[in-house]
Amino acid sequence: MDNSQDSNKDSISTINKRENFSAKRDNDGIVTVSIDQSGRKMNVIGDGFTESFATLVDSFISDDNAKGLILTSGKETFVVGADIDQLASLETAEQVFDLVEELKASLRKLETSGKPVVAAMTGTALGGGLELALACHYRIAIDSPKTKLGLPEVKLGLLPGGGGTQRLPRLIGIQTALELMTQGKELRPAAAKDIGLIDATATDNDDMLAQAKAWIKANPDAQQPWDKKGFKIPGGDSNHPKVVQMFSIAPAMANQKSHGNYPAITHIMSCVFEGCIVDIDTGLELESRYFAACVLSAESRNMINTLWTQLNSIKKGQSRPDGFERTRTKKVGILGAGMMGSGIAYVSAKAGIDVVLLDTDIESAEKGKSYSAKILDKAISRKRSSEDKKQALLNRIQPTTSYKDLADCDLVIEAVFENREIKAKCTEQSEAIIPKSAVYASNTSTLPITGLAKASARPKQFIGLHFFSPVDKMPLVEIIMGEQTDDETLAKAFDYVVQIGKTPIVVNDSRGFYTSRVFGTYVSEGIAMLGEGIHPRSIEVAGLKTGMPMPPLALQDEVSLSLALHVSEQQQLDMQSEGKPVVVRPSYETLKTLVKKYNREGKKNGKGFYEYPEDGDKYLWPKLIDLYPPKAEQPPQQDLIDRLMFIQANESAKCYEENVVRSVADTNIGSIFGWGFAPQQGGTLQFINSMGLDKFIERSYELAEQYGERFKPAKIVLDMAEKGEVFSDA
Repeated sequence: MDNSQDSNKDSISTINKRENFSAKRDNDGIVTVSIDQSGRKMNVIGDGFTESFATLVDSFISDDNAKGLILTSGKETFVVGADIDQLASLETAEQVFDLVEELKASLRKLETSGKPVVAAMTGTALGGGLELALACHYRIAIDSPKTKLGLPEVKLGLLPGGGGTQRLPRLIGIQTALELMTQGKELRPAAAKDIGLIDATATDNDDMLAQAKAWIKANPDAQQPWDKKGFKIPGGDSNHPKVVQMFSIAPAMANQKSHGNYPAITHIMSCVFEGCIVDIDTGLELESRYFAACVLSAESRNMINTLWTQLNSIKKGQSRPDGFERTRTKKVGILGAGMMGSGIAYVSAKAGIDVVLLDTDIESAEKGKSYSAKILDKAISRKRSSEDKKQALLNRIQPTTSYKDLADCDLVIEAVFENREIKAKCTEQSEAIIPKSAVYASNTSTLPITGLAKASARPKQFIGLHFFSPVDKMPLVEIIMGEQTDDETLAKAFDYVVQIGKTPIVVNDSRGFYTSRVFGTYVSEGIAMLGEGIHPRSIEVAGLKTGMPMPPLALQDEVSLSLALHVSEQQQLDMQSEGKPVVVRPSYETLKTLVKKYNREGKKNGKGFYEYPEDGDKYLWPKLIDLYPPKAEQPPQQDLIDRLMFIQANESAKCYEENVVRSVADTNIGSIFGWGFAPQQGGTLQFINSMGLDKFIERSYELAEQYGERFKPAKIVLDMAEKGEVFSDA
């Protein structure tokens, strides 16, 4: 760098034009470097970044006229993390190790340069972006509700590999750092400042840069705390008695939640424990080795494949038909103000859409609107919203009992009880009022869309939009195409789902569609085990060991035993009336006994497979082992785990074979986001890929021989194995 601002800027910008590092030096010798990567909405640490950053650091350090550095962004966000696609392409531990060591060498040079360096974060800084900031001597973030700060790598089976496991505990203490990293927590600026993750907040960009320059002038010889003589980790290092006590129970607590399904959690704890009894440089190298182990793990490969690559394909519109302009829904009518309808009303209004919330009486409609008020009151209490924002959202929801209020809606979503006659009446009354161009959608979770569309005068514009409960929290919407639904309707429905911030998957019409059909196999298998004489506690433990969010009996209680029984009986009647073979799930008789003989409907009436005392935690109903006495010889736990996993994976393969699901990405994402299929497996079809089709087939036949024909591998799996193929959209 020389004394000329213009030549300084030129020298930096030519480092790597792809990375777009631009630099300006003011008259006080303070250099402001802005990262503004061309061709990207957000800055990421990826191919070319590390080399450019290394050149930048060397240039700054060698320039005697450069007295301090402000690292900031030309975008609304700072740096959102590492390029996951680049990580996924690495094949050896050496490649991973060298990649992160190269970046960390530059970061270490920067923080030991003897010159003050400030991270001025224009917005969100996650993963590698925050690690970049941690290597600066001072951190400022713009205080905005959109700004998120954290190290969420664990959500992709990774650990912070840019120094996060070493700098964070040295900055805020071991216990707090572990909580952030093992849970992947993302903090708002105020909360980050409270724990010492950042040093200051700013109102806007000008305020932030002014604060940064003032700090640099006041701290010309800045050092990191861990580079100062006599430094001690806040709260003690790994040998401190209180920390030793914490580490003695932390692995057990982590395993209680993760059941050993996420090695990244153990690697994070190991990094922190080992790194915090050695010097920072040794700790950073330890981290690189553990990071390589994470990147190459099956769990991380699975999660990156699905929760990154395939999810991004879906978000980019992989399943949206071509040839139709993007549309924005302006007004939506929602029929039924129960829990589902109220939730749909909230997420729609939150996205800025006007809502007509219709029910049979105004009290029910008003109650549905109050659901949004309760959510917003909770957000206000946590300082995530305001009274003004609450009122603005509520003003967009119009409770009513009159179908005439649907007159100018461009989308109507029916969310009434699962009864064909009631749904048909809703369709007829709505279509008599709504515009000719409007889309009509049913939120049914089980009834075939083609059958429901028979009540419609415009079946081409009739589609299924299956939301999941609670709507405000669940990320998925299953879009169901009826036999006559046209592509324009699909495109509009797809755009609406994206507009409200949900992830859409597209499926074709069939009984139970995709998510309900496969989810049902999980709970049904658990109930079948109970009927076979397997101890209920063993069933539930196996469910947790799979990585599912809830075990099968507890999950069936949440969904309701009476609803499952109703759906099962309705399906049997439908199949009989259609002249098809009646398939009865192995859980049916158990459900019928509990619901009809013992009035145990699930959590909703306080008794199902579990008891729900008002003053304590739920527990398994003791009489279960009287009704279904456990066999003297119980099967191996691995058999139970495999049954619960294979039944879901095989049913998903059948859905793919039958063209119920249209893509591998939709199948995998639908399984994780829809009913919580074990994320570390990367989805139901990725479970088969990861195991290997031949091994999956072999184990399927073993399970079929022991536990029933339903475990025989789907024909498509056999065909693909013979051809040496795997499930892929490529």
